Amino acid sequence: PPASQNNEQGSTLRDLLTTTAGKLRLGSTDAGIAFAPVYSTGTASGKSGRTMPNILDDIIASVVENKIPPNRAPKMNVKSEVKDEPKDDRKCVQDDCSKLYDDIQYSWICDKHVLWLRDHKNNNNWKLFKECWKQGRPVLVSGMHKKMNFSLWKAESISLDFGNQQADILNCKDSIISNTNVKEFWDGFEDVSKRQKIKNGETALLKLKDWPSGEDFKAMMPARYEDLLKSLPLPEYCSPEGKLNLASHLPGFFVRPDLGPRLCSAYGESALAWSSNLFPRTTNLHIEVSDVVNILVYVGIAKGNGVLSKSGVLKKFEEEDLDDLLRKRLKDSSELPGALWHIYAGKDADKIREFLQKIAKEQGLEVLPEHDPIRDQSWYVNKKLRQRLLEEYGVKTCTVIQFLGDAIILPAGALHQV
Repeated sequence: PPASQNNEQGSTLRDLLTTTAGKLRLGSTDAGIAFAPVYSTGTASGKSGRTMPNILDDIIASVVENKIPPNRAPKMNVKSEVKDEPKDDRKCVQDDCSKLYDDIQYSWICDKHVLWLRDHKNNNNWKLFKECWKQGRPVLVSGMHKKMNFSLWKAESISLDFGNQQADILNCKDSIISNTNVKEFWDGFEDVSKRQKIKNGETALLKLKDWPSGEDFKAMMPARYEDLLKSLPLPEYCSPEGKLNLASHLPGFFVRPDLGPRLCSAYGESALAWSSNLFPRTTNLHIEVSDVVNILVYVGIAKGNGVLSKSGVLKKFEEEDLDDLLRKRLKDSSELPGALWHIYAGKDADKIREFLQKIAKEQGLEVLPEHDPIRDQSWYVNKKLRQRLLEEYGVKTCTVIQFLGDAIILPAGALHQV
């Protein structure tokens, strides 16, 4: 502070609190603090006829007055404080934590941006997950399907049990939503010949979104609900009653977000669409308002004309900008790939929003002031745009292949498309 400044006005929060306490103790009615105390006359307090309704100031003043004399700064044992602090989490993650977590099977993918927990049965997984989660990093846990009753999640089983239900079905190619019998959706799930046709005889790419969801899921599919709950990864965090699940400890008067579960089902893309460079956009770029865990419980193998062969599907996956470990998984015959994810850190949201508005203007689209391309879920960022996003804004895409049984855990605010 300038030399002319009053010596009583400290340059640190500690000094501010100690001088404030001194002024309050000496009876000043203007301690010069941000939350100026308000005194009123009376005898309710029993202290010289003054009361202090500003509770925050009362607490601060009382604590400081009793513990720190105003004319003497407290002694701080810096060495002991530093010694007692835990190891820096970020440095731990970057150093791979191999010595601290040698009992956990894990790897890093996407330039160490995503933690891959390879043994879903390890009860210590949550310890490493915690360090990664503090930094807002996505986590992949594989093998969850091994804990589940696989027969419950087959397309034919769901169609048989719930085919007469009505639901909204989205055609991802033209964004048309129709309310129809879900049996029609499931009948075409693995048989292309039974799928709806749109203009020019092209096969529709359908998505049964969020059916059923939340309490409806539990009421309609109790057996599947229980099967899912007992198979959740990292139950300390992901289970509705998990001891580290914040939502399970919120008082009842809070309005909680819809924590699901929700069943999201979609067709795979046809060979014709692949060859014409129409990307499989079943879920456009968006942000979730709460942390989310997405488990791939079933992957259907479609049959019929125009279906891309398994080798063709693998080739298309390999054309993506993949981590070496993911390329290795693709070559493992026991692994069944089912979904392609592109994930972005929440801190890049503003850059991505600006980029998409720029692209919209380039394409001659009207960009309204209230328009938010992320909130509106109006974009699927294809390979060419992902490259431009990297070159022009320095935002790198994290590409993840989700295999059967994989659980992808995303922190709130992380952008993603599927």
